[in-house]
Amino acid sequence: MYLLYFHAIGNILNRGRYMQTRDLAYLKKLLESPGPSGFEQESQKVFRDFASGYCDDVRTDVHGNVVAYRKGNSSRKIMMTAHIDEIGFMARYIDDNACIRFDSIGGVDATLLPGLAVKLYSGGIAIDGIIGKKPIHLMTQEERNKAVKLDDLWIDIGASSPDDARKKVSVGDYITFRPGVIELPEGLIASKSLDNRIGVFVLSSVLKELSGTGNLPDIYIVSSVQEEVGLRGAVTSTYNIKPDIGIAVDVTHATDYPAIDKNKHGDIRLGEGCVLPVGANINAKVLEIMKNVAGENGVKYQLEAAPRSTGTDASAIQLSRGGVASGLVSIPLRYMHGPNEVVSLSDAGSAIDILSLFCRNIDKETDLIP
Repeated sequence: MYLLYFHAIGNILNRGRYMQTRDLAYLKKLLESPGPSGFEQESQKVFRDFASGYCDDVRTDVHGNVVAYRKGNSSRKIMMTAHIDEIGFMARYIDDNACIRFDSIGGVDATLLPGLAVKLYSGGIAIDGIIGKKPIHLMTQEERNKAVKLDDLWIDIGASSPDDARKKVSVGDYITFRPGVIELPEGLIASKSLDNRIGVFVLSSVLKELSGTGNLPDIYIVSSVQEEVGLRGAVTSTYNIKPDIGIAVDVTHATDYPAIDKNKHGDIRLGEGCVLPVGANINAKVLEIMKNVAGENGVKYQLEAAPRSTGTDASAIQLSRGGVASGLVSIPLRYMHGPNEVVSLSDAGSAIDILSLFCRNIDKETDLIP
């Protein structure tokens, strides 16, 4: 059942290939591009430019999702999606001190923000700013004991007056953490927006990996939008594509650092392979095929208990129309929704391997009924 195309073996990531300089340059470009929920256009352009070289058609829908289509034998439709939007902020008011008051886009931990450098994007121009807060020396004891709230913070862009600030920044302008990729030892990288640009990178690489491979199902790679504010892009793209199989690629919490209770959150480690969640959100046959192709080809993976909704695009995919055989492949990530998230490139590699092998082993005879 699990026929392997042996000419692909030389590309297996867990056996030493990766990463090519060109691939890393693309990943860096993805990570450094701005794109909070609702403002994904710049990051989508990066994906679209890459995907156009490895598919038959690329289109952007009215919602902003970018769909890369690879024509196959039409025996099945496989849709794989990863959300490209990142968390961020939005300017909502310029105060009398020429400082920018702001709100969050997606879930942000305010305690991480004081003193951080950010980028404000206004009319196509990127402006540097610093998130300010009253210094501890000037706080009362009561103020010191309170948790930081967004209302306590502002962004300083060095404007000389409120009018000067308004010439540079408008209400509704979006803001991101300052971009910059940090390479750590053992193939780890740190950056903003790894949630979930690493997923977009994985699917871009799957598209590249499958180029030139014959006798595949129809493949739809979706760089989806607005996941951080409600899985919206996955809802609309799944409805439009009507896939037989829908797989989300996203990040999950690594638990290999201090202060994490593994009794509650399991044992997920960087460098031990991508994660295959198990639970009601996951089609049992899709999971079985993934585990089999990984096991037969020596690709590392980890299992994660997911007894409820996963809170990923897989939740939206599963319930579209009359139901879709859904799957989820997750990349372990430390410090989720922080300014410097951390992943292992080898885990991204194992995800690319499993998904590429999975697509090669799906045909019209594949049983998807649990």
